[in-house]
Amino acid sequence: MKFETTKIEIRDLAKEIIGDSDFLEVYVHAPYNICEERDVKGLYKKAREGQIKNFTGLDAPFEAPVQPFLEIKTSEMTPEESIQSVVK
Repeated sequence: MKFETTKIEIRDLAKEIIGDSDFLEVYVHAPYNICEERDVKGLYKKAREGQIKNFTGLDAPFEAPVQPFLEIKTSEMTPEESIQSVVK
């Protein structure tokens, strides 16, 4: 099951509902500027121009996990390395 949220308290609630033994938090970390460079849909540009409100990382906060099971730093890893870090 995949679950996404920008808030720690919601992730904690998900962990409580799912259970410690079945909950693995994977933090796919990409700095905002990298996300913007990779944006093929133009959403970041629209957000900067004010066409999209409450855009995560720009005008809506993202609370990074404190102790994720796994952190994938996409600005430091190739896509292949990222995949391998999850698979192993």
